[in-house]
Amino acid sequence: MKNELDSKFLLQVFDKIRQHGSKNDEHYQLNGITAYTDLDGYTLFVEDANVKLQFGFHNQYHFDYDSKAHFEVFEKRLMQIDKEY
Repeated sequence: MKNELDSKFLLQVFDKIRQHGSKNDEHYQLNGITAYTDLDGYTLFVEDANVKLQFGFHNQYHFDYDSKAHFEVFEKRLMQIDKEY
């Protein structure tokens, strides 16, 4: 996930968060990561306190974060979820 987002990985992690996380309204939380979709389900949102990822139609995505260190922590959390569940 350094320069290019692996869409298969992201979708897999998103599904694991929905399956194993706690649900609050339409948001799912697991290991400090929140995952949800927009109303039509075409755009996925995966975020923690410092990084926001928006993943949409045709594999378009956008990261929003202030520092590389925040992104690295976010990336490690996603990998941890993928390994643990």
